[in-house]
Amino acid sequence: MLIIIYFLAILSLVVLFLLPNRKKNEPFHPPPGPKGIPFIGNLLQFDTSKPHVYFAELAKTYGPILSLRFGRVPVVVVQSAKLAREVLHTQDLNFCSRPSMVGIQKLSYNGLDIAFAPYSEYQIKIKKISIVHLLSSKRVESFAPIRQEEVSRMIEKISSLSEASEIVNLTDLLANFARLNVCRTAFGKRYEDDKRSSSRFHKLIREAEAMFTTFFFSDYFPSIIGWLDKLTGKFSRLEKTFKDLDAFFEEIINDHLDPNKPKTEREDIVDVLLQLMNERSFELTLDHIKAVLMVILIAGTDTSAAMVIWAMTELMKSPISMKKVQEELRNVMQHKGCINNNDLIRLEYFKAVVKETFRLQPATPLLIVHETIRKSTIEGYDILPKTLVYVNAWAIGRDPEIWSNPEKFMPERFLGSSIEFKGCDFELIPFGAGRRICPGIHLGIANMELALANLLCYFDWELPSGFKKEDIDNDTFPGITMHKKNPLCLLAKFFL
Repeated sequence: MLIIIYFLAILSLVVLFLLPNRKKNEPFHPPPGPKGIPFIGNLLQFDTSKPHVYFAELAKTYGPILSLRFGRVPVVVVQSAKLAREVLHTQDLNFCSRPSMVGIQKLSYNGLDIAFAPYSEYQIKIKKISIVHLLSSKRVESFAPIRQEEVSRMIEKISSLSEASEIVNLTDLLANFARLNVCRTAFGKRYEDDKRSSSRFHKLIREAEAMFTTFFFSDYFPSIIGWLDKLTGKFSRLEKTFKDLDAFFEEIINDHLDPNKPKTEREDIVDVLLQLMNERSFELTLDHIKAVLMVILIAGTDTSAAMVIWAMTELMKSPISMKKVQEELRNVMQHKGCINNNDLIRLEYFKAVVKETFRLQPATPLLIVHETIRKSTIEGYDILPKTLVYVNAWAIGRDPEIWSNPEKFMPERFLGSSIEFKGCDFELIPFGAGRRICPGIHLGIANMELALANLLCYFDWELPSGFKKEDIDNDTFPGITMHKKNPLCLLAKFFL
C-alpha cells in the first residue's frame, strides 16, 4: 500500500495539471487544517483505525472545524454541538447528500437504499416509505414478540452457561441475537435453525461489512488511477460479494412470492415491500427492495449489538452504576416473567445509562458521511460543493465545554436532564439529525434497550478469575460502526 502511494507521489508532478483550478480572482477561505502532499493530500497522515480520535486530536490544533484533502476530494470535519446544528439543521439542505463511494454504490444497487442514497426525489420517497411503512413506531411495536422471543432464547443460553460455570462471550451472543432478530423482522426466517444457511448468512454479513469500509483508489483519484482497484483485486472481490448478496436476497424474495408459502402470524419487511410494489403505491422494483433489505440487514445487525456491548463494558468498569441500574430494574420486574419495552419507559436511571452510553461510545462515531450540494459558508469559512463532511459525534460527546468529567461514565449527569438523543439536542446525536437522521432509530433503541435490560435484570456479572476492571479495554475495530475489538467475556450468576 505504501509503495503504491509513494509511487503516486512521484507521479504527482505529471498529473497536477489535471486538477481543476479555481479562478484566481475567486475568493475562497477554507477552514484551517494540516498541509497535505500534492495529489495525495492528507491520506498518508490519516489514521483509518480510529478516525474519530484522529480528528479530535487535530481539533486541539485547528479548532472545531477543520479541512483536509483525500486525494482530489475535499474533506471538512465539524466537532462541536454548535457546528453540528449548523450542518444538520440550519443549513441541512446544503449538506444532506451522500457521496457515491464505490463499495457503497455497488452494494446499494447504485444508491437505491435508505441510508446511503444521494439526496434526490427518490431518496425523499424511499425515506418516506421507510418511516411510514417499515420502521414506524407502530411497525416496531408489531415486532415486539420477535424481540421478546430472541431475548428469552439468549437468556436461556446464558443460564445454561451459568449453571456450568462457563465463561459467557457476550460479544458473540449479542451479535447472534441481533442477526437472528433482524432476520426474523426483515425476512421472517430464523437462520440459526439451519446450520448451513446460518454459516452462509454470517459469512455474507462479514464480507459486506468489509466492503463498506474498504479503501478504493477510485473514490479519491477518479479517472486517474482507479485501475489500481482492478490490479489489487478489490473490484473482483466487491463484484463477488454483490453477486452473493443478490442471490441471497433473490432467494428470500422468491420464497415470499411462493403461492404455497405457509401463512405467518405477522408481516415481515419483505411482505410489506412486496405489497407496496404490487399496489403500485410507489414505483418499486425488486432492486429497490434488495437495496432496502441490504441496509436494514447491515445496519440492524451492527449497531444495536455494539451498543449493548459498550453499555455492559462501561457498567463492568463502574460497579456503583451497575448496582443502581440492576436494583431499579429488579424492583420493576419483581414477579414478572421478563421485562418488555413498555416496562422501561418509567425507569429513569436505566434511561440515563442508555444516554450515557450513547454519549461516551456512540455506535457510529462519525455518523454516516455527508456531501455538500452547493457552496456554503460556516463560521466565515467556505465549503465547496462535493465536499465530504464528517460530524464527529464521538468528539461532541466528550467536549469539556458541554460535559463535566467527559471521559467518565456517569449516568447521573442525565438525571433530571431534558437532553434526548433523537436529533433535537446537538450535544447528543448518536443517530444524527435533520433530513438524514437514521430512520431505524425506533427499532434500534427497542432492540438495544430490551436486550440490555434483561441481561442486567436476570444476571449478576463478574470478570473471569484473575481479571480486574482495569483490564477491560476500549480498543476498537475500524469501520463505520465502532465495535469493541476484544470480546467481552464474563461470568454470569443467575439472580432469580
